[in-house]
Amino acid sequence: MLRLASILYSLIGSSLAGAGVIAVLVAGLVSVQAILTAAAIGAVLGAPVAWLVARQLYQGSSA
Repeated sequence: MLRLASILYSLIGSSLAGAGVIAVLVAGLVSVQAILTAAAIGAVLGAPVAWLVARQLYQGSSA
C-alpha cells in the first residue's frame, strides 16, 4: 500500500500545493513567503490524503 500511496502522493501533493498557491495569489498575497508557505502546506497535507485514498482503494478492491 505504501507504493500506491507514494504514487498517489505525487499527484495529490502537487495538486494541493498548486491549489494553495492559486488561492494565495487570488487573495492578493504575492510575496514569496506566502506562496512558498501555501505550497508547503499543500504538500504536507497531500501525504495523509494520499494515504487515505490508497487505503480506500485497497478496501474497495477486496470487496
